[in-house]
Amino acid sequence: MTFGGWVKFNTAAIWMIKLAYINILWILFTIVGLVIFGLFPATVAMFTIVRKWIRKENNVKIFPVFWIVFRTEFIKANGFGLLFILIGYILYYDFTFLQLNDGKLVYLLPVFIFILVSYAVTLLFFFPVFVHFDLRFFQYIKQSFLIAITSPIETLLIAVSIILIYFAITLLPGMIPLFSGSVIAVVITWTSFKAFRRIERRKDSTS
Repeated sequence: MTFGGWVKFNTAAIWMIKLAYINILWILFTIVGLVIFGLFPATVAMFTIVRKWIRKENNVKIFPVFWIVFRTEFIKANGFGLLFILIGYILYYDFTFLQLNDGKLVYLLPVFIFILVSYAVTLLFFFPVFVHFDLRFFQYIKQSFLIAITSPIETLLIAVSIILIYFAITLLPGMIPLFSGSVIAVVITWTSFKAFRRIERRKDSTS
């Protein structure tokens, strides 16, 4: 192997170790929070670190940063977590209700599909928006939705990437404890940054 090839291999290996490490932390802290109360704070912590990596802050002390963010954002992140879970449960109940009524309320189906799609795309952008901007509580939801609908290419890219990663994980389930969440976080953050920069350029051109 040439020197240049060795450097590339070494860089790739280091990144794989980092991704595996943060994914393990994400799973462990989710479990520490009894899953329901750990998922959103752990995910916020993971996205915070990934954001630093995307911004070329490569000398991040992963565990201290993860722990600080998990602890300081625990209540706020769980507020959003409970909100998303509640809305998701209501949507599940609505679609179940439609199914049980055997097509009698089929006219409501487009409305529920629209709400479901809006919910999904808002959730896709929520974490990068949360760790990138300093907003009021409901502004995070509003901003996530607005960025999603004004960035159709990025939204589609994220959705397709998540589907591909899902199929890769089903084929290689051993990836779950090492790369399931962290790789998705990198894809979402990197793609979201493209949307953020485009929106910022648009604002600068109109100001």
